[in-house]
Amino acid sequence: MTFNSEQMAVVSQAVAMAEDLVSDYYKLSASELRQLNYDVKTAADLGARETVVDHFAQIVRYRAEKQNAVLITSAQDFYKICVQDHSILACLEKHSAMALYPFLVYVICHELVHVVRFKRFQQRFDVPDEQKKTEEARVHRITHEILAPRRIKGMAPVFAFYGNWLTAAEKS
Repeated sequence: MTFNSEQMAVVSQAVAMAEDLVSDYYKLSASELRQLNYDVKTAADLGARETVVDHFAQIVRYRAEKQNAVLITSAQDFYKICVQDHSILACLEKHSAMALYPFLVYVICHELVHVVRFKRFQQRFDVPDEQKKTEEARVHRITHEILAPRRIKGMAPVFAFYGNWLTAAEKS
């Protein structure tokens, strides 16, 4: 299952909203946002390594190196946010109270928070599973902080869906 053309338009809107919200939260200028070195892709543009079954999105890190570079420090990380259409569409079928747009805003906002934290060295990309769980709870809390003050139609069911993660974040 992949997003159809109408759903892809919703993806574009959700990405734009998530970028604005995360940028506002972290006080990022337009150039700082570009320096995060990321892209958002859906199933139609994902390779086998970028597709997973059990997540709504994942971040794959690539190393961008300048051609003929002498220093390793000239290499930069590039993050691809891989939206998993099939998982999102299946979830929305099961949870009819949720709509595509607010769900995507949450998912993409969540992944962008990860990218900001990686780029600011607030969290390493490769960590043991136990640290990943703690980081996931932390990022869900931050995502909720970003989205809660906004009046995004249909966000309440999304918050309810992610309620367990928010509870875990409050405990950590």
